[in-house]
Amino acid sequence: MALLRSVVVGCGSYLPRQVVTNADLETRVETSDEWIVQRTGIRQRHIAGPDETTSVLGAQAAKAALDRAGLSGADIDLVICATSTPDHTFPSTATQIQAMLGIETGFAFDLQAVCAGFVFAVATADRYLATGAAKRALVVGAETFSRIVDWEDRTTCVLFGDGAGAVVLEAREGDGTTADRGVLASCLRSDGRHRAKLYVDGGPGSTGTTGKLRMEGKEVFRFAVGSVTDVIEETFRASGTTAEDLSWFVPHQANRRIIEASADKLGIAREKVVLTVDRHGNTSAASIPLALDAACRDGRIREGDLVMIEAIGGGFTWGAALIRW
Repeated sequence: MALLRSVVVGCGSYLPRQVVTNADLETRVETSDEWIVQRTGIRQRHIAGPDETTSVLGAQAAKAALDRAGLSGADIDLVICATSTPDHTFPSTATQIQAMLGIETGFAFDLQAVCAGFVFAVATADRYLATGAAKRALVVGAETFSRIVDWEDRTTCVLFGDGAGAVVLEAREGDGTTADRGVLASCLRSDGRHRAKLYVDGGPGSTGTTGKLRMEGKEVFRFAVGSVTDVIEETFRASGTTAEDLSWFVPHQANRRIIEASADKLGIAREKVVLTVDRHGNTSAASIPLALDAACRDGRIREGDLVMIEAIGGGFTWGAALIRW
């Protein structure tokens, strides 16, 4: 049965100019390169400069994605920006990216699901494209977490970095089989009872301040490994595929130990796992599109490959999507 699929026709990324290594952090807080690498796999991260706002990072990544797709802003009628670090309380960062790209038609909005934001945004854009409500969507994950990190908290400041990634999705007719290119299935979850495990202690509606990131690391690790498998397994069931069918597993890049434990639990071979956490750190909603672009540029992900993306974020929010590239 013919139906509309959301096909990836371009991807791009952008990283801030400044690189901060683990050795650099040793001069700021009581930590060490060995301690950070052993527990997280992170060796460096990029930190945005004063002129590199979330919308600036997102627009640069979006331009790269459009260039690779051979399209311009005029070809886009939907922009979704997944971010937890918007430029302003309002207007949305998505509208600022829209303006920077010269897009004057269609609609744009932000989506907030923290580290799971890009997966939620892909699933949301897919609904618009699959119903014919939009023809081409620009899905951006962009973050400047360095703005909300407590740089005196050695347990969290070593984890996060800044950056942006983007994909262009285009509605194309498929046959309704798993051989189709595009988003084949997705599954989203959230459970607000876990707020205290990972949150920012401020906001315009509570403290009137931006606040700083707070995290119970052991609890987040335990929940991540124990819970993300359910959305992945549900996505496999919905699409009629298995872990053996995967070409690539592109998870949220938070912690190498979480990634490898999750892959092992699901029976996904480690050689199929795309890892960029060592170079980027945890870039929240930007981490998956950054990893996708890295794997596309180095030739690993190719047209026809079956790619699973998954993430878990504060709230908790978590989700997965299966894409035929």
